[in-house]
Amino acid sequence: MKKVKVGRVVSDRMARTIVVRVEESRLHSRYRKHIRRHRKFHAHDAAEAAGIGDLVRIEECRPFSRTKRWRLVEVLERSEGQA
Repeated sequence: MKKVKVGRVVSDRMARTIVVRVEESRLHSRYRKHIRRHRKFHAHDAAEAAGIGDLVRIEECRPFSRTKRWRLVEVLERSEGQA
């Protein structure tokens, strides 16, 4: 089963590559306080369909380069700034 993550596109400046910021929220085991953490993933976008601010779903795949191990599955929501 391939891992699937949902996040926001923070960069689309590279050719056929997007940078996706994935946030996770969890409870601290002792203090029961919500902790938000984020991680950035490089994902392959062959059609260059995603833009900055879009909400996207990415999935784990074979390595495309040294940093790219994810690929774009679909754009869930377009950002306000795009037409």
